[in-house]
Amino acid sequence: MKYQELVDVYSALEATTKRLEKTDIIADYLKKLDVDTIGKVGLLLRGSVFPAWSSQEIGIGAKLVERAVAEAIGTSKANVEDAVRDEGDIGLACVKLYAKKSQTTFFSQPLTIDFVFNSLQKLSKISGSRSTNRKISILLELLSQASASEAKYLTRTLTEELRIGVGDGVVRDGIAQAFNIDKSVVERAQMLTNDFSVVAQTALLEGENGLKKLNLTAGTPVKPMLAQLSPPLAEIIPEMGVAICETKYDGIRLQVHRAQGEIKIFTRRLENITHALPEIVELFDECLPHEDYIVEGELIATRNGEPLPFQNILHRVRRKYNVEEAMANVPLKLFLFDVLYYKVPMIDEALSKRREILDEIVDDSDDAMNLSTMLTVTEDNIDEAEKLFESSIAGHHEGIMIKDASQPYIPGIRGKKMLKYKAEPETLDMIVIGGTYGIGKRGDFVGSYLVALRDENDEFKSVAYAATGLDDATLEYLTGKMKELEIATKGRKIIVEPKIVLEIAFSEIVESPEYETGYSLRFPVVKNIRKDKGPKDIDTVERLISMYDAQ
Repeated sequence: MKYQELVDVYSALEATTKRLEKTDIIADYLKKLDVDTIGKVGLLLRGSVFPAWSSQEIGIGAKLVERAVAEAIGTSKANVEDAVRDEGDIGLACVKLYAKKSQTTFFSQPLTIDFVFNSLQKLSKISGSRSTNRKISILLELLSQASASEAKYLTRTLTEELRIGVGDGVVRDGIAQAFNIDKSVVERAQMLTNDFSVVAQTALLEGENGLKKLNLTAGTPVKPMLAQLSPPLAEIIPEMGVAICETKYDGIRLQVHRAQGEIKIFTRRLENITHALPEIVELFDECLPHEDYIVEGELIATRNGEPLPFQNILHRVRRKYNVEEAMANVPLKLFLFDVLYYKVPMIDEALSKRREILDEIVDDSDDAMNLSTMLTVTEDNIDEAEKLFESSIAGHHEGIMIKDASQPYIPGIRGKKMLKYKAEPETLDMIVIGGTYGIGKRGDFVGSYLVALRDENDEFKSVAYAATGLDDATLEYLTGKMKELEIATKGRKIIVEPKIVLEIAFSEIVESPEYETGYSLRFPVVKNIRKDKGPKDIDTVERLISMYDAQ
C-alpha cells in the first residue's frame, strides 16, 4: 500500500480537532488494510516504528534530518535551517522547500508503507564507523522519492513529533470502531501488550475473543500503575476500607522480568537498563526463584546505610562505562513492593494476595534485597499509618504510599486506588517547549523555561515559565541541551524540540488566559531535571485541572 494513502490520513487527522471525527478517519482506514500493513500502521499512527516497550528507537537528531532534506532537494543546510526557523516545524519547512525542489530523481517509485517502515527500522540498527553516512544514505533514499506532503510526515516521524493530535485513546477507539469491539477490551489488550501492532493485527484476525486472550508476558514490560496525591489519611483510609501503607522511597522505580532464564530490568519509561546494573541482576538470580516472574520495586543509592538523593541513583543507572567503579562507589539497595507475574499473570489478583505471594518468593536475607516496609491499615488504626509516615520521613524517605488492598494492578492508569502521601508540596513533571535568554551576566544562558503538559491528544500545552531553582552549573547544562534541540530563535526567545523533562514545584494553580491550558502556576520552581523520563511520561492537562479543582 502506498505511503501517500497514510499521509492523506495524517492530513485529515491534523485538519480536525474533533475526537469523534479522528476516530472515524482511523476506523475507516483500518478496515482497508491487510494484516501485515495494519500492524505497521498501528505503530505509525503514533509516530513510531517500534512498540512502546521496545528499547529500540529511530535515533535520528533534527540536525541530521535537516542535512538529509538539504541534500534531497538540492539546497543548502542553511536554507533548511532558515525554513525550520520560519515555520517552527520541520514538516512545514519541507512543504515550503519541496515546492522549490531542484533535484530530480530518476526511476523513482512511489513510496510504500512497507518500504518506509522497514527503512526507519533499519536506522536504529546502524552504529559504528561511518554510521552517519549510512544513515544519510537511507534518509536520502526516502526523502528523494517523497512528495512534499510525504516529506512533511516522514521528517516529523523521524523527529518524533507527528503533530496530528492522536493519542493512544484515539487509536484505541479507532480499532474498536473498525472491528466492532468494545473499547474496554481494546484498552485492556493495549495495557497488557503495550503494542498497537499486536492489538490491531489481533483485532483484524481474531476480533474481540482474540483480544481477550492477550495477556501479560514475562519479558515484555508494561506501563506502571501510577499514583496521585492523597487527601488526608482520615479521609481516604475509611473510603478504601483496608489499605496497604508502605514507605515511599526516593529512588528509581524498576520492573524486573525473568523470562526463560534471562533477567531484564526496565525503568518506569520501559527503558532496558539491565547492562548498568549487573549486581542487581545477580541479586535477583540469588534471591528469587528460577521461575518466570515480573516484580516491581524501588532502587535507591546509599552511603553508610543512609539513602542518598534521587540524582545519585540516576547517575548510577545512566552510566554506560566504568560500571564496576560505580558499583563500588554507589552501593544500591532494593525495596520490592509488588508482583505482577509469577508463573502466570497475577495483575487481576487483589493487591493483598499479590503481596502475600511476593513475601513468599523473595529471600531478603541479603541486605541489598528488601521488601518495602508496610502495614495493613483500617479506620481503626489510622494512627499507625501516621507513625509509618513519620518514621519514613525520619529515615530520609519521601513519605508513604497508600494502596487499596482489594484492587488489581492497572497498568498505565493513575487513580484513587494508589496514592502518595508526601511531606513536600506536590510537583508536576513537565516538558520544556521553549525559553528566554537572560540579561547581563546571564545573557548567554537560557534563564527562563516555558513548560507544558500533555493533553488527551498527546499535544503539548503551555502552562508557565519556570526560572527559579537553577544554579549556574544547571543553567549551563540546560542551555547546552536547549541549543542542541533548537528549532527556532527570535530575539531572546528560543523554541526547542520537546525532549527535556523538568520536575516543577509550585504554590498554587491559577486560571490564566496567557497559556494554552487556560491555567498557570504561582511561584514555579525547578526541583529536578528528570533524565529518567521522556515526553510520554509527563503529567497531563487533565491532572492539572483535577488538582486545581481539589484546591
